[in-house]
Amino acid sequence: MRIIILLTCLCCTQPLSAQTKTIHVLVALCDNKYQGIVKVPARIGNGQDPANNLYWGCGYGVKTFLKKQTEWKLLRTIPNPSANIYERLVFQHKNKDCFLVADAYNGAHMKQTVSTFLDYAAGKQPLPISEPVIRAGGDAQLICFVGHNGLMDFELTEAPAAVNNQSRQVAIFACASKPYFYHAIKKTGALPLIWTTHLLSPEAYTLDAMVDAWLMNETPSAIREKVAQAYHQYQRCGIKGARNLFITGW
Repeated sequence: MRIIILLTCLCCTQPLSAQTKTIHVLVALCDNKYQGIVKVPARIGNGQDPANNLYWGCGYGVKTFLKKQTEWKLLRTIPNPSANIYERLVFQHKNKDCFLVADAYNGAHMKQTVSTFLDYAAGKQPLPISEPVIRAGGDAQLICFVGHNGLMDFELTEAPAAVNNQSRQVAIFACASKPYFYHAIKKTGALPLIWTTHLLSPEAYTLDAMVDAWLMNETPSAIREKVAQAYHQYQRCGIKGARNLFITGW
């Protein structure tokens, strides 16, 4: 007779699985006042107003865009999970064993947002989320940054080094993220899945295209192509220009 044991969290009936994937997305809210950006209309450029923010509550913002995608189910909305995060969303994929956590960071605190992103990339600050049990933060398999490239405004004093051998990938949807983040990401030990070479609009359709392809276990080059196609579809910038904008690997 075989005995099968399912390990479950006491606060959740869903079985834990070592194969469950977590994507953690850090969104630096667009902020006309505190970021060195080309100014946008005041209503969507207030980094202390997530509901109307260009990168969160607007039509192509992470919150609004992902909520419209049929393959994702919004499980929880957590207000103010920490001092500089206005809102945390927890999504579950309907067809894949995957959760996506998205955080809306106060646009006035870009340095803290970038520092946390790099900590996660290095495997620091593991963040367990309950109901259901999700291994986020430094335990996530894919960590994404969305927003203005804060390293255009300030320099890092030091980037964190990897704390373990766990495989992690990162994506940075910010202007010219590869030249600015290269050395920091190298030190964290994470692998760059998607980053950029020039200026761009970091809206959620590129994030969504990347995640879809990543969950299908497509190659990095195929994922890059899907991201470029999505950017061209919405921006009408020309597919050649979109392909030159996004890059994968070192």
